[in-house]
Amino acid sequence: MLSEDDRRLLHLLSQDCRMTPEEISIQTGLTPDYINKKIKQWEKDKVILKYSILVNYEQLEEDKVTAQIDLKVAPQRGQGYDKIAQRFQKFPEIKSVYLMSGDFDLSLLVEGKNMHGIAQFVSDKLSPLDFIETTSTRFILRRYKQDGIEFYGEEERPKRLMITP
Repeated sequence: MLSEDDRRLLHLLSQDCRMTPEEISIQTGLTPDYINKKIKQWEKDKVILKYSILVNYEQLEEDKVTAQIDLKVAPQRGQGYDKIAQRFQKFPEIKSVYLMSGDFDLSLLVEGKNMHGIAQFVSDKLSPLDFIETTSTRFILRRYKQDGIEFYGEEERPKRLMITP
């Protein structure tokens, strides 16, 4: 169970992991020594798994496509969905794997260089797996907000996506 101080500390770190213990100390009243010890303990206990940045690839005009692929699968006896999810974790194209409620069992977030690359990943690597019953692929056309960060303010409208026949 997290204390209120630890909850605030984790929240601040999740908002900006570049903050120094001294900067966090000013905001929380916790000592830098306590903050350092907590961070090291959370890293050891795998509470903190990774430090990362959020990149707006549209600004860089980089070719990168993200798709959400929902799967209906046949769970394996005695292992449920865990064994299947662990297998999906090994594919570098798959960035996230979620167990879902509703019409589909698992949801994958997949990244590729282009739509063709993701389509090929589905046909070559996912579809041949005998435990997959159904797939539904949706391409993410534009990110407006991710991880609490808005990509466009009111004053900066994104360029309209061109639709061609």
